[in-house]
Amino acid sequence: MIVLLLAIGLVFPTWTPSIEGDNSISSLEQIEINGTDHEVMIRGVDRSNPIVIFVHGGPGCSEIPYVRKYQDLLEQNFTIVHYDQRGSGKSYHFFEDYSTLSADLLVDDLLALTDYVEKEFGQEKVLLIGHSFGTYIGMKAAAKAPDKFAAYVGIGQVADQGNSELDSLNYSIEQARLAGNLKDAERLEQLRGPIENREQLTPRDMVRKYGGAARLIDDNRDYYTGFLLNPEYNLLDVIRYLKGVSLSQEILLKEQSNNDITNIVDKVELPVYFVMGQYDYMTSVNAAKDYFEVLEAPKKEFVIFEKSAHYPQFEEEALFAEWLQKTWSQVSPRP
Repeated sequence: MIVLLLAIGLVFPTWTPSIEGDNSISSLEQIEINGTDHEVMIRGVDRSNPIVIFVHGGPGCSEIPYVRKYQDLLEQNFTIVHYDQRGSGKSYHFFEDYSTLSADLLVDDLLALTDYVEKEFGQEKVLLIGHSFGTYIGMKAAAKAPDKFAAYVGIGQVADQGNSELDSLNYSIEQARLAGNLKDAERLEQLRGPIENREQLTPRDMVRKYGGAARLIDDNRDYYTGFLLNPEYNLLDVIRYLKGVSLSQEILLKEQSNNDITNIVDKVELPVYFVMGQYDYMTSVNAAKDYFEVLEAPKKEFVIFEKSAHYPQFEEEALFAEWLQKTWSQVSPRP
């Protein structure tokens, strides 16, 4: 019986639930982009609504398994596009050669996906939103092809990695001491040298333990329940997800560490919004603010969500949906 259940889980069909409405869209399919299939989920109550493309972080951490939980409000006013990046999640293919995987290749994939959705929905520009490592890809895409986007939004914006990681380390040590967890504080202090030398990240389990990842949600639990209960992923897709995280992080985190986005993109020709949770120490608010101050853009805004950490779009979903609608009204290319 166990073997049978596992076999069914490996091949069980996947889908995304339908949305009521004559002009609604709820699709989950593989789309060929730049020579390889990408998993793309598109949802919204009216396909004529403006398009938002979300670029997931990680690297390799698709949000398709659970993101529906947090985007009902967004789907009312936008057509929401999520995709698994090359080598990530359902876009990981077991016998594909990923030796050339790079941030620039993911940027080219994103731009090709943007062309696809703009043509498919008959729109000239979309709103581009990156999250966490997705902001590394998003910023490079916005700088390379600003004409494709109405604006760029960076949630949990990456910036100078050295400064960000020191903020994370100091915060985690302080919180561990305040909680009386002196062993944690000592363990973290021993990592100061490698972190200062950009050889290591502050352990994410420690950042998460002390509230620097999420305050109002359990992001790890969201993945577990999404994998188990939601129809977008089956057991084979979970295996792909795990393989993709291992592959992507080994290659792309090293690239990001050696090539800070602050040294790559210092000017963009479109409106830019950095959206940060007040308690974000996965990508620190201070580092993002320093980057924001020197970044050149025709319009830019630094937005703080006061109750959130690394996931303000989920932790304060109603407030974020309200903010996004207001922001779109200011940058919309439509008359």
